Amino acid sequence: MVFLAGAFYVAGLAITNQIVLRLFVLVGTGIYILYYAIIADRPLWEAILVSLLIVAANLWGLTSLLARSSRFAIPRAHRDIYVAFPRLPPGDFRALMNLATRYTVAEDKQITEEGAPGTRLYYVISGSTLVRKSDQAFVLPANLFLGEIAFLTGVPSSASTWLEEGAEVLEWEFGDLRRKCARSARFRLALEAAISLDLADKVARSMGRDAVRVDEIPEPIVDALQRVHPN
Repeated sequence: MVFLAGAFYVAGLAITNQIVLRLFVLVGTGIYILYYAIIADRPLWEAILVSLLIVAANLWGLTSLLARSSRFAIPRAHRDIYVAFPRLPPGDFRALMNLATRYTVAEDKQITEEGAPGTRLYYVISGSTLVRKSDQAFVLPANLFLGEIAFLTGVPSSASTWLEEGAEVLEWEFGDLRRKCARSARFRLALEAAISLDLADKVARSMGRDAVRVDEIPEPIVDALQRVHPN
């Protein structure tokens, strides 16, 4: 029985999937408890008690893992956009949404200024974004982060961006996100992975055939930029 229990422990520790690992350890611990109960004339209560504590701790961790992975963890108000965050497990997505403000832009709004310190991270759910960087400007579709360079690196914003009237966005304070990241390395890695994937896609789109130089933007848009007030 000892060898059988040990085999479950070794097999579990060789598996990287945390849920499967805990299940194997749980079975192995159960076999140990049975062994401690029958090996001697009387049950080895001390060993059984310690093993039961291990079972309790393991079940607590397993329940937490299952809860974070369950789609029931996704807030009902944000289920429509979960598909846009494939790198975030449901539990981390819920934590991210708990820190966000979701709203619709009432009028054209500048949200970042090139060279200025950033304080907020945005995610555009719907609507177009006008981006201006040095002598180049381009329009990006929805489903992208804004302000992510300043958030990740702490440097000033790399571009000026405007949201069109009617755009729907999520908004986070840098301070709230950084405190959450400091408390949870798993959350930080998941968020950084989501932002990095978005950044790579954004660079590809902005540097491709659809990139538009400032002097090629139609005059009405140039005039509109002059009327947009900074955030």
